[in-house]
Amino acid sequence: MTPDYPLLARQLEALLDTPDWLTNSAQTCAFLMQELPDLNWVGFYLQRQPEMLSLGPFQGKPACHPIPFTKGVCGAAARTRETQRVADVHAVADHIACDADSRAELVVPIVVNDRLWGVLDLDSPRQDRFSDADQAGIERLVAVFIEKTALPQ
Repeated sequence: MTPDYPLLARQLEALLDTPDWLTNSAQTCAFLMQELPDLNWVGFYLQRQPEMLSLGPFQGKPACHPIPFTKGVCGAAARTRETQRVADVHAVADHIACDADSRAELVVPIVVNDRLWGVLDLDSPRQDRFSDADQAGIERLVAVFIEKTALPQ
């Protein structure tokens, strides 16, 4: 059953009651981990230096850090600035296996004023976890995050 993403968007809008990027990114991770089924990791990777993603707020097991734009699903999302949806991460040659239990991944780039701020990464232990509807719903939630947050330039 697909989550009610319009309802989740309204709830996230209400939750993000400060423009502070650190608070909002932590709250967003906790909210998604609580509200979406079959996730084992949710987190932000931030572009703090050229061609490299640094670990930001997250929920789940300890994570890989740093991630170059040339590696993995997060790197592909950062490099292309396009959402990456992978049904089986074990089929991706350069997948970075932070958690061996992860099977599916959805990574949405966060672009503000034509600059990549970072990515939102969702992992699932269930293969083929993310549908077209999930991708559209998560992209909408990222838009809410961007609208409600003063992201550093």
